[in-house]
Amino acid sequence: MIGTKKTILIKRRWTYSFLMLVFFQFAFVFVTIAQVRTATRSGGSSRSSNSSRSSSRSQERSGQTTNNSQNDSLKFEKRNFADDSVDVRFRYLDTARYSVFDSSINDYFKRVPLKSEYIFLGNNGNATRPLLFSPMRSPGWDHGFHAFDPYRFTIEDTKFMNTTKPYTQLGFMVASKAEQNLDLIHTQNISPDWNFVVNYRLINAPGIFNSQNTNHNNIRFNSDFTSKKKRYHAYLIVISNALQSSENGGLKYDSLILSENDTYNDRYNLPTNLASDVFVTRNFFNVKLKTGNRYVDRQLLFRQQYDLGKKDSIKTDSTVAYLFFPRLRFEHTVSNQSYSFKFYDELASSGAAFYKSNYDFTTVPRTVNYSQKTSVLKNDFSIIQFPDPRNPLQFFKAGAAYSSYSVDTGRLNNSFYNIVTHGEYRNRTKNKKWDMLLYGELFPAGRDAGNYMVLAKLQTNLGKKIGLFELGFQNINRTPSYLYTDSSLFPIKFKSSLNIENVSNINAFLYLNPLKTKLTFDYYLVSNYTYIDDYNKVQQADAIFNFIRLGVNKVFKLSKHWNWYLDVYLQSVAGNAPIHLPWLYTRNRIAYEGNPYRNLFLSTGLELRYMNSYLADGYSPVLGQFFYQSGKKISMLPDATFFLNFRIRSFTTFLRFENLNSATTQYGFGFKNNNFIAPSYPMPGLVFRAGIFWNFVN
Repeated sequence: MIGTKKTILIKRRWTYSFLMLVFFQFAFVFVTIAQVRTATRSGGSSRSSNSSRSSSRSQERSGQTTNNSQNDSLKFEKRNFADDSVDVRFRYLDTARYSVFDSSINDYFKRVPLKSEYIFLGNNGNATRPLLFSPMRSPGWDHGFHAFDPYRFTIEDTKFMNTTKPYTQLGFMVASKAEQNLDLIHTQNISPDWNFVVNYRLINAPGIFNSQNTNHNNIRFNSDFTSKKKRYHAYLIVISNALQSSENGGLKYDSLILSENDTYNDRYNLPTNLASDVFVTRNFFNVKLKTGNRYVDRQLLFRQQYDLGKKDSIKTDSTVAYLFFPRLRFEHTVSNQSYSFKFYDELASSGAAFYKSNYDFTTVPRTVNYSQKTSVLKNDFSIIQFPDPRNPLQFFKAGAAYSSYSVDTGRLNNSFYNIVTHGEYRNRTKNKKWDMLLYGELFPAGRDAGNYMVLAKLQTNLGKKIGLFELGFQNINRTPSYLYTDSSLFPIKFKSSLNIENVSNINAFLYLNPLKTKLTFDYYLVSNYTYIDDYNKVQQADAIFNFIRLGVNKVFKLSKHWNWYLDVYLQSVAGNAPIHLPWLYTRNRIAYEGNPYRNLFLSTGLELRYMNSYLADGYSPVLGQFFYQSGKKISMLPDATFFLNFRIRSFTTFLRFENLNSATTQYGFGFKNNNFIAPSYPMPGLVFRAGIFWNFVN
């Protein structure tokens, strides 16, 4: 029987969703018409851009670019609307080169935190993992909770900007079942050498299935300052991440996905292992956690630099521009991080059988509550020497850091420390043909004494007729994550002792300009791999294993306006490895792209994502961990999405109809033939998304 409250909830939810979509469509049409009229009157013309020197922080450190580095971001060929013109550049904390924003419209995943090679448990904001092998590669202490990492703001992805005028990026997206996403960035220069950036992101998704609602809030403020004489530099980063995801433990009966019972046409009525007797509201104003995980972290970083070197200046009739060429730089960085990880079940008795069979509960209390809190304080002092003061991308860096930790597991308070020494050499030649990075760090004392990391990268520009080539090597020795030790109060079965993990990686890529093709290669050699088995058992691989991955990313020009974007990866493991991943993963986009009107740029078509059948990892909701399993293989139809993306000057719209592959006529037509992404975790049926992204000058 369906209760009266649940029936009323369903009616209200459908009514609310319908009104939201109608309102958005009217607003969308109105704004689009206004933009077209304004664009036509102004007579200005803009150019379409593909990737414009956009890259991750790791690529920035290694100097990686593509052949599209000359393309736009926010600059237009003609400026009849000078009041709207702006020049915005950004760089990351440990880089010296500036990049510009990517304004291309051919890939929706450039606009959202979750990338195309990640899978998630049925709802935007739920636990996620990559389909491509990616072991932990950071030495030293690690908390161990990473299922929600892609939704976090981090120190590494913080952008320090410089802008000629106050500039704002606004992104808003709605989707089926009242899902809402908001992304806001504002930056402006207080003075030519002092900038600040404010970034806010909200992901609120009630979800299709019972108890999968998510509510993520991310806030970041960062600022950088350079003194008038260019000797002193200061950087500040303040981050707050509050991630909340309800958990249902998966479906009780997978077969009910396709059922003759009309009750289950609304996926909310499918019985789940957890929270089946709990009334979970889908009202996005009510975000109280009933059953699920709440992860909160706060990060503060303050860096100061002082340079010694040669000063200079350029004098004009009215101003003096000071120049400074550093020879020696002194750098001090202090950072503080606090982490809180919590699993909470308000009415655990509704999932008693699940807790007893998977977590060895003898009796199930009314409320299940596990938590772990950590505070980390780190001081780092470094000296940087520039052999050529006019080339800031060539330097030697040496330093040492002291970190103190305080961990409250609910069972005990544990305090410890680590001492780290590190060194770096970077050289990008003035002709931009060669780019070299050598980096190393060692833990000589402390809890993780003996941990280390060695990194080397070499990139060369082979010319416009060929492209770019990069070769890299990395070796990491690391202590297994803190969650896997017997200090944690979470319901884990520990091993008596864990050995140090070691990961070696050789990687390479070749970008061929004439063919618009990128070839990638990754080889891993892993020993003492630590993992979770069967919901809560800590295991460590006894044997060394090898892992190889090959990738091809290519653009095929089918006709004047039709393009085929191909991404394909082949991966294989050799040896007795506790890893199950698809040996084939591919993503294809066939799109019509063009400029049918003066200021209108269009990209529309079909996107397909496919992976072969394999023994997908299960998911442990209490631990927030994906675990190794060998009992259930999943197979899936290719994920199919129709998309319509267009841009009118600074206004961009993305429309998507996702999971078209779930259409079926069995037991009546509907989008009910859901793919399973993990055992007992289906993807939703048809999902409609509509998003607008607007850049404007204040």
